[in-house]
Amino acid sequence: CTAIILKENEIESFLGKTGIKPRLVVTDSQAFGKVNAVIPEEIPLTGFSIVLARQKGDFDAYLRGTPKIGELKDGDRVLLLESCTHNVSCDDIGRFKIPRWLTNFTGKKLEFDTVAGLDAFPRPVEDYALVIQCGGCMVTHRQLVNRLRDPKKHNVPITNYGMAIAYVHGIFHRATEPFTRKARKAGDLV
Repeated sequence: CTAIILKENEIESFLGKTGIKPRLVVTDSQAFGKVNAVIPEEIPLTGFSIVLARQKGDFDAYLRGTPKIGELKDGDRVLLLESCTHNVSCDDIGRFKIPRWLTNFTGKKLEFDTVAGLDAFPRPVEDYALVIQCGGCMVTHRQLVNRLRDPKKHNVPITNYGMAIAYVHGIFHRATEPFTRKARKAGDLV
């Protein structure tokens, strides 16, 4: 396998000049809009957070929970779970970008709570209409499963950052397809 690393503004030129047709494109979920626009439909596309969801998250629960974004109502509360503790920037994905994208997509007045690391939830989990877990790059599968046990027990829909971002950008099916489609022929991604 050969991995080719490009910035999103280099993709179109690279594909045109080389004629290389990647077997899979994996992007930062924050760049889904730009990357989706330049990657031909026949080339599978996903995001790092979705790869992590498949590797160590609760992928099937995320697949079921993500479409609940389209059912959010005014006043619904959304819990964002960051597994690590990091320095928050003015354009932080969990604290600013995802809330902005969800609000714009739904057109609803939503309430957001963010929890970093393994801190306690600020209110009972059943107060939330949706829980969005980060990719979990800094934690183990077991830690993610344990973190999501309470929302699942209370039937609160869960998703992850990458799937939620793909959904609001209109590419949820495309971004999850590398992990949900049946192999069409030997050698296809499954």
